[in-house]
Amino acid sequence: QVQLVESGGDFVQGGGSLRLSCKASGFDFSRYAMSWVRQTPGKSLEWVCDIDGPARSAWCSDSVRGRFTISRDAATHTLYLQMDSVKPEDTAVYYCTLGYGREAKKLGDFLSWGRGTQVSVSS
Repeated sequence: QVQLVESGGDFVQGGGSLRLSCKASGFDFSRYAMSWVRQTPGKSLEWVCDIDGPARSAWCSDSVRGRFTISRDAATHTLYLQMDSVKPEDTAVYYCTLGYGREAKKLGDFLSWGRGTQVSVSS
């Protein structure tokens, strides 16, 4: 079955960098788009970035564009999110998801999702 396992979340000072990873298994990795989304308590799910299956195209939300980069490695079946110049408002649980995330309202809108990894940014 599909498994998505995130790692890399940590405490980081504002202005710093962090790289999240998502190890994927159970599906044809290069055929499916994947996304990063995030959520904080009391707030709705927020789309962060998408990348298509062949990794030819990627998109990020206005709030992170220019600071975050999504990428994927077909050889290791791993999705990445490079987070640079982080801000306190980036504090959230980050989820790796199967499928495009721009229109998603909840994790159940995706084909599958991981358990999340916590990112905390201090000011």
